[in-house]
Amino acid sequence: MLLIRAHEEAAVALQGAGKAGGTCTAVGQEASAVGVVMALTENDQILTNHRSIGHLLARGADPRRTMAEILGRQDGYCAGKSGSLHISARELGVVLTSTIVGGELGLATGVALSRKMLGQPGIVACFFGDGAACEGRFHESLNLAAVWELPVLYVCENNHWQAFVHRRETMLVESITAHAPAHGVESNAVDGNDVEAVHDAASAAIAHIRKTGRPYLLETVTYRLRGHYEPDDQSYVDPQELAHWRARDPILLLKRKLDGEGVLDAAGQQRMEQRVRRRIEEAVGFAEANPYPSLDALTTDVYA
Repeated sequence: MLLIRAHEEAAVALQGAGKAGGTCTAVGQEASAVGVVMALTENDQILTNHRSIGHLLARGADPRRTMAEILGRQDGYCAGKSGSLHISARELGVVLTSTIVGGELGLATGVALSRKMLGQPGIVACFFGDGAACEGRFHESLNLAAVWELPVLYVCENNHWQAFVHRRETMLVESITAHAPAHGVESNAVDGNDVEAVHDAASAAIAHIRKTGRPYLLETVTYRLRGHYEPDDQSYVDPQELAHWRARDPILLLKRKLDGEGVLDAAGQQRMEQRVRRRIEEAVGFAEANPYPSLDALTTDVYA
């Protein structure tokens, strides 16, 4: 979680310095990404959305290559062509990052159908937000996955904000899981800022999928602590709401828990933070020194 947070903050700094394009961060959502991804195996695949860096790094992505991709350099995961919002990494089982709201939902269902028809092992994990849960594709995807008995873990990272619109303006139900029974899908909602709770819930959901071959909807209730897209001053956010969730920062919560249990004291946490900072500084240095793609690469890996 520290690595993800430091990577996000470095990307924001690069954007502010005019060295990178805008990006959609997931600061505050680290526990959801780590808790779920760490419950997956190497045979499982991931489809994610525009707040994807946490899923990538939790999956084992090299921060040097993710940073190079953000800066549009040739040694990025997509040879500098995706920026921060469309990264895929086949070697990590990350099929794609979709910036179309809800786009990954239909695609994940298709990937799972393919895997089932080919007799391939593993499940498909699909990350989306509460905004995508308001799209028709959400219901279509869950319905088809249930009817076709597909091994999909649908993970709704409910961060309360759909771009600049609060979820209470777009839905009357308190929980996204309220939609699951209508499609015959098992579901659970969990505190998305408690990484251990997320991991336990994800492990149980994945075990259910592996046993039954049927889909599962997991809702991680979390909050993004930065704006929709950098730069964003969050002037539209209720200050009291933001303060409440800042006090529930998942990294802060875990630090307190580890310290209280005598597992990792303040000195140990500081050493860990220093290691992470050095790793991100190395990643930024690598990316800035990495060359841009040559012109002859303009039409490679382009399909029609």
